Amino acid sequence: MGLNLTYKILKNSLLSGELKAGNEICVRTHQTLTQDSTGTMVYLQLEALGITNKKTELSVAYIDHNTLQAGFENADDHEFIKSAAMKYGIIYSKPGNGICHQLHLERFAVPGKVLIGSDSHTPTCGGMGMIAIGAGGLDVAIGIAKGSYYMKCPKVLNVKLSGSLKKGVSAKDVILKVLEILSVKGGVDYVIEYSGEGVKSLSLTDRATITNMGAELGATTSIFPSDEITKKFLVMQGRENDYIEMSSDGDAIYDKVIEINLSDIEPLVAKPHSPDNIEKVSNIKNMKIDQVAIGSCTNSSYTDLMKVAKILKGKTVHPDVSLVISPGSSNILRMLANNGALADLISAGARILEASCGPCIGMGQAPKTDAISLRTFNRNFKGRCGTKSADVYLVSPETAAVSALKGYLTNPMDDETDLNITLPEKFDVYDGYFIYPPKDRTGLEVVMGPNIKPFPINKKLANSTDGKILLKTGDNITTDDIMPSNAKLLPFRSNIPELSKHCFNTIVDDFKNRSDINDGGFVIGGDNYGQGSSREHAALVPLYLKVRVVIAKSFARIHKANLINSGIIPLEFIDSNDYNILNEFSNIQFPNIKMELENKRDITVRIVDLNKEIKVLFRGSERERNMLLAGGALNYAMED
Repeated sequence: MGLNLTYKILKNSLLSGELKAGNEICVRTHQTLTQDSTGTMVYLQLEALGITNKKTELSVAYIDHNTLQAGFENADDHEFIKSAAMKYGIIYSKPGNGICHQLHLERFAVPGKVLIGSDSHTPTCGGMGMIAIGAGGLDVAIGIAKGSYYMKCPKVLNVKLSGSLKKGVSAKDVILKVLEILSVKGGVDYVIEYSGEGVKSLSLTDRATITNMGAELGATTSIFPSDEITKKFLVMQGRENDYIEMSSDGDAIYDKVIEINLSDIEPLVAKPHSPDNIEKVSNIKNMKIDQVAIGSCTNSSYTDLMKVAKILKGKTVHPDVSLVISPGSSNILRMLANNGALADLISAGARILEASCGPCIGMGQAPKTDAISLRTFNRNFKGRCGTKSADVYLVSPETAAVSALKGYLTNPMDDETDLNITLPEKFDVYDGYFIYPPKDRTGLEVVMGPNIKPFPINKKLANSTDGKILLKTGDNITTDDIMPSNAKLLPFRSNIPELSKHCFNTIVDDFKNRSDINDGGFVIGGDNYGQGSSREHAALVPLYLKVRVVIAKSFARIHKANLINSGIIPLEFIDSNDYNILNEFSNIQFPNIKMELENKRDITVRIVDLNKEIKVLFRGSERERNMLLAGGALNYAMED
């Protein structure tokens, strides 16, 4: 039996473990990336590990999230990250250079390699034929320090594509279709691998759009084969030597297969407040809009923005609509300026933002009260845009552009603009925003401003623990719910004590007070607890507030890993009905938690108020059990 593409790359990179779905394996980490929102924790943890040099082939520190410098905090974080990058031999990408995933795709992604990044949309580079995985900050720090990454060996779901996209339909509509089929938790424990004749009709950046939003499926990552389309992109970027053909064997085996005819897809929209709340654009009539935002790591490529420019050329944005555009990279912005497309965008009335994440992570451009905002982004969680009462709809660049002109949600298939884009023979490539580490790094030290506080470190697991249930949540709780992300809070990503004041603020406004009064305690969750961003703060802040255990029906992959890394024990209900008998502020006890965890037994939970016991379980590897016993991954790594 042949190998699928996923297992070919994992096999070539395997350091330990057996390539069998569900097993823990360790793979070689060839590349890492960080961004500034999560990067300060990565480099603080790297400092704690006491290394002298990175063990990866390439590591890059991008500044793309916290670029708004309304005070000293973000600038101090940038200086800290730059100094750490220089000390450890890491490339530093200055603010304004662009979004980490678009930049990494352009400049550094290599087919057949393994990339881990401290951002959940790292799978963007799967469009290049990489195994590119979003991970928690400590996993990335250890990846830099040791050149390795532990993961659960995935199952592989094959999406077999046929046909080709009709005019006005884009790659964004493809991934929205996959989300409609699979849902936000349908990809858990899978790598989504694309194949079929339809793949040949998709450009490299089309593929990257699809793998980028695969993160919303809960998948480990997504991947396309590396073929002539890949080679063409690398040639245009001046990186033809990085090309290697990578594809699955003809008789490759998959755990699951779904088939999609690209010719059958029409423009789609993800309605509030979930990326899998899918509807056809044609089914939504006369929906007036207030804001359109085009960009993000999902849809800010040269091709995307050139299509937008062609649609807008010679026309004017509707007077009731605010249109903002954030290019994916400085290279793209420069090319748009040189070929006249930037002038077309500006003449139409678009606001051009810095090449950064911008409004996607709530960094400015919050819409007005009760607004309808169309965005080409990847997430539309409630309040993520910065305005809790606003409704965010996720659409393609084509849908966004024609709608900005009309003032209401509009089907781009009705627009007559010729959307064929002629790509240049060579893309603009320059290094004005990159800082490369010096060859001699002797004596270099990190620079830490007053807003950078130590991160919390757990203690070894006690024999027993007890306390109150501080919070009970429903299903699909996001990391934005646990640790909100907006322009107000992003400057404090290096200051866990300050962030702790806002923990779970989208659900309750007094979680910190609950924790302080009760000296910590426990959280109860539903299905898919911790979906969304890779942000480690959603584990570090609860750790700081002395949350010791989270019991849920199921966990999102990255957040579960982050909980384990922090030493917070993620436990799952054996009987999902037991969720119903646990209530906020109930007193519970774990009388034998250390012994039961050590001996791989079900964990006893005593509900003091009801004089009743239930059993829960820990699903994880022997290494992960040992990490929890040690009080988290950092303690465990330092013992190793």
